[in-house]
Parts: sequence; structure tokens; C-alpha cells
Amino acid sequence: MRRVFTGVRGLAVLLMGLGLVLSACQRAEGMNTAGANTVGESAVGESAAGTNTAGANAVGENTTGTNTAGASTMEENTGSSASPGNPTSMEDKSDSEEGEEMEFEAFTKDSTVADVISDPAFGDFGRLLFPVDIHVPDDLTMEEVSSSQIYLWYSNIQTEKTLDILNSLKAQALSGEPVFYRFYSEEEMEADPSKRDTGLFFFRGEPGKEFAVTNAGGGFYYVGAMHDSFSHALELSRKGYNAFALIYRPDDPYMDLARAIAYLYDHADELQIQKEGYSLWGGSAGARMAAVGGNREYLWELTGREDIPQAAAVIMQYTGYSNVSAEDAPTYACVGTRDGIASWRTMERRLNSLENLGIPTEFHAYEGLGHGFGLGTGTVADGWLEDAVNFWQEQLAR
Repeated sequence: MRRVFTGVRGLAVLLMGLGLVLSACQRAEGMNTAGANTVGESAVGESAAGTNTAGANAVGENTTGTNTAGASTMEENTGSSASPGNPTSMEDKSDSEEGEEMEFEAFTKDSTVADVISDPAFGDFGRLLFPVDIHVPDDLTMEEVSSSQIYLWYSNIQTEKTLDILNSLKAQALSGEPVFYRFYSEEEMEADPSKRDTGLFFFRGEPGKEFAVTNAGGGFYYVGAMHDSFSHALELSRKGYNAFALIYRPDDPYMDLARAIAYLYDHADELQIQKEGYSLWGGSAGARMAAVGGNREYLWELTGREDIPQAAAVIMQYTGYSNVSAEDAPTYACVGTRDGIASWRTMERRLNSLENLGIPTEFHAYEGLGHGFGLGTGTVADGWLEDAVNFWQEQLAR
């Protein structure tokens, strides 16, 4: 068990300051921070998964229960997006002249949302690079879109990272390697068009290496992938891991995650990824998804299968998720002490409970940091991802 408070100058000062901040947030946002074992708790920007259902509450939305049926088989996809059985590379595009290679033109801070979505490198899935459940004006530049005005409840959003992500994906696509995979079949998407708003962006690491699935938050209201899952997946790929950033439906997140995990397991050989030893990552609402997907019973219930192994590690950021089970995976968690949405004390209390069940945990709290700090670049949390990777590796070595 490891507990780290980074930047704490005095526990009494910390608790006093935190009490004032949380008190103000509770009055302003109606946040409930009491009861670490309360099921169905909610906060602005986050919703809880219930004990007996994997449904999701969105702020201002009705609860939609998760359907656990239909997850037993993963069908190959056809169409313009990639699947292992039918990959699409830039050389396959019908509008590309035979033998002609597209030149790489990097996106800049002045590139617009429309420029990115319509770029041929991203085929028919470019729109999923940005939230589809909220309105994002096409004429916003990358500098303008990299803002908490678009990515609600997030902080420390950096234009440079947005460009790093987009240009990395574009370069991978232009090299002929698919960057996007659908896990629902064409028939399923025709029957339920909302399933077209799902998929996996693949940030490639070393062939045969373990994989990670990163889940962005957004309060089950929208998917803040650019700041909360793409960035993590990119950094993991640079460490050699195969990272998949999940685009999910806010009203059915757990089923989408379960389908994605099953898809990756079934197509591991074709994707050149390790079947076992994978990790699930998430921030805020996405952390709830990672915790539920990392629970052995929930995983088997949602997929309808018992052959898929449990995640080796769950990596959680800033969430008030408090359910505890002996079937939970080893868990790393980090949060800021000035988070008005997810209390660090709730997170620490849950990890203590897991530890008491014999489940390995590691907890980090960062003084003065608020909600949604992402990679934490330039903050007191800078480098937390390295700690999380080390925790994952420790579980693989067990």
C-alpha cells in the first residue's frame, strides 16, 4: 500500500483549506461528498454506477439502464472504418490516385475543427475526434477549442497537446496504419444509429506489447477524449504500450466499454497486442467506467462471457466512485486536494477498503489541484502517469 500527498505543507492547513473549498462547492453545485460506500452518488460532472446495474446518470439526463445482452460475439466490421479483418489505410481510399501518396501537412493552432474533421486521413470518423454530444462549432480553431469552455469540468487544457495528438494520428494514418476501429457490426449500427458514435482510436506501441483502454470523462454528458483519453493513450504508446482511446455513448458507456474489451481480446492476434495483462484507464466519469470494467463480475455480466481475463490494473483519476468489491482489480488513483467534484478523501477511503480486501492499491493526492487536470503537465501532478505505469508493471510482475 502506498499513499502519497504531493506538495503538502501541513495537514492542518490542508484540511482547513479543503473544508472551505468543498463547503463552497457543495453550496454552489449541490455536491454530496458524504458516505464512501454510498451507491448511486452523483456530482456535477460525474455520475455513479449502481451496485446492481451498470447504468449511467448524466447531469440533466435520465438514467439509462445497461443492456447486458448481445455481448457474446464480436462481428467483423465492413465499411470505411478499420477492423482487423478489413483494415482501411490511406492507400485504400477510392479518391486517392493510384500510386500517389498524400503529403503530410501538420495541423496548427489556426486549423479549424472543420479542417480536422474533413481531412482525408480521418476518413468518415474525423467527427469523433471531437465531442459529438455537445455542439462544437466547425469554425473554432485548435487554439479556441482547447478550452474548458468546450471541455466542461476540465482544466490545464493545452493547445500544444491537442496538436500533438492530431498530428500523431494523422501521421500514423498516412503511413498506411489504421487509426480507428469499430466494435459494432454494420448490421448493429443500422439497427441502432447511435452506435455509429462509438469506436476505438488506436495509438500504436510495440507489436506484442500489452494494451490499455483509456476512457475520458464528461459527466456522462459528453466524451472529453482530446484532453482525458487521447493524451493518455498517446503517452502510453510512446512508452511502447498499445493504447486504445474509447469513444462511447454517454447513455450506454459500460456496454460500449465491454464490447470494446471483448473486441480487443478477440482480435488480439490481428492487432498484434497481448491478450492478457491489459489495463483500464479513466478520469472522472471515465474512471467509473474503468472501475466497473475492471470488476470481474461486472465484466462477465456485461460481456456475457467468462473467458475474457480481468484487467491487470485500473488507473483512476478524480472520481467519487465508492463501490468496493472483492472482485475489483488492483487500483491506482490520483486526485487534487482542491477538487470540488471528486473528494480525495472519498478516493482514499475506497482504496483503503480495497487494501483491506487484499487488493493492491496506490493513492496520490496533489495539493491545490482541481478537477480534470489530465496529464498534469506543468502542475504538481506532472509525472503521475509514470507512477501509474509503474503500478501496472508491478501487477504484471506478480
